[in-house]
Formats: sequence, structure tokens, C-alpha cells
Amino acid sequence: MAEPVRVGVVDSGWPLALQDRVLAARSFVTGGGDAMDRLGHGARTLQAMAALAPGARFVVAQVFGEALRTDMATVARAVDWLVDEGATVINLSLGVRQDHPPLREACERAMARGRLLIASTPARGEPVYPAGYPGAIRAMGDARCAPGQHSALLLPHADFGACVLPPDGDRANAGASLGCAHLSGRVAALLSAGVAPTREAIWQALVASAAFHGPERRTR
Repeated sequence: MAEPVRVGVVDSGWPLALQDRVLAARSFVTGGGDAMDRLGHGARTLQAMAALAPGARFVVAQVFGEALRTDMATVARAVDWLVDEGATVINLSLGVRQDHPPLREACERAMARGRLLIASTPARGEPVYPAGYPGAIRAMGDARCAPGQHSALLLPHADFGACVLPPDGDRANAGASLGCAHLSGRVAALLSAGVAPTREAIWQALVASAAFHGPERRTR
């Protein structure tokens, strides 16, 4: 029997409800501890992925503590750790405007070892990182998409879109972070179904299975 797909998550931790699916967790905030989520952001991210990829297992790097603030050197260490823990997919539901060499180099190392980086990107504005690094799959929220659906946007600033809502449907917590998580869940599901764990194969599978192609057209 094939090993479960390992999804690495850089976020605020993990919820107790998913304890049977979290293989390893490490807090880069405290340097120890249980890496349990106290903000809710990581819980929503993991729950979205878990619903879409029932066979996946998670490796969680906690980089947010009491608030959604961290530094990119910490995120870089988290990415390196997730690679060492065998994560095939790494979800990065975060973004900063400035390129940070330690983060760029960690992402380059991860992709050189065949890891798939899924990073959130905003619908408008300047590029953000790590989504802006070559090779990262850039995901944003797409209001057209229901849970389990994604769009092939193929835009200059975004590759794919996905559902903006958390599993509980709370619109107060909707956004690009959840779009990224939903897309990572779709990628994990495709890998579990036998798609080859390469960027090219996943890209082709995502385009072929997209519910929508091209950007959302707003009407009056």
C-alpha cells in the first residue's frame, strides 16, 4: 500500500480535531511546545485541506504565535524542516511584499528536491513572496469556486484559484489564504489518486480538472 501524501503546512499550528492526521509538528515560535493553533488560521487551513484530501497526512510548522506576525528567516527554517520531514506539498498561506534572500533560498532548495510549493497571492496589487519565486504555484481565492472546485486562471500574477471559504462557511474568515489551502488540498488529492509528484504533471492535472478557465468576469 502506498504511503499517504505528506502535506507540509507553514501556519499558526494545528487543531486537536485533526490529531490523528498530524504526523509531526514543530513550533518555530517557542522552540518547543505542542504547536497547537491558538489563532484559528492554521486550523481553518488544515481543515480545508483535510476535507479535500482524506488520505493525506500533515506535517505542521508553527510560525505564528499570538498574532499573524513572523519573520521570513523563521519561515525559511520552517520550509527547510518540512522538506526534511518528507513533505511532498508545502502550503504557504502567507505573503510579504519584499523579497527576502533566506526565504528565497529555502524555497529554491525545496523545489530543487522536488517539493511542490503552493503559495497564496492577492487578487490585485504588487507580487508577494514566496508566491513570486519562480517555480511556486500561485493560488488566490476565486468566488466562483465551491469546495472541491478550482479554476485555471493562468494570469500574470496568479496561476490557479479556489474556494475562499473555510469548511464552516464563515465568510468573515474568507480570503486568499483559504484559496491557497483549498488548492493544496486539490493537489494532495491528485497525488493520492496517482498523479506523478512533479510540477509539470500536477500543473497539467489542475488545468485539465479545473471547473473554470480564465479570470472571473464581473457583471453589473
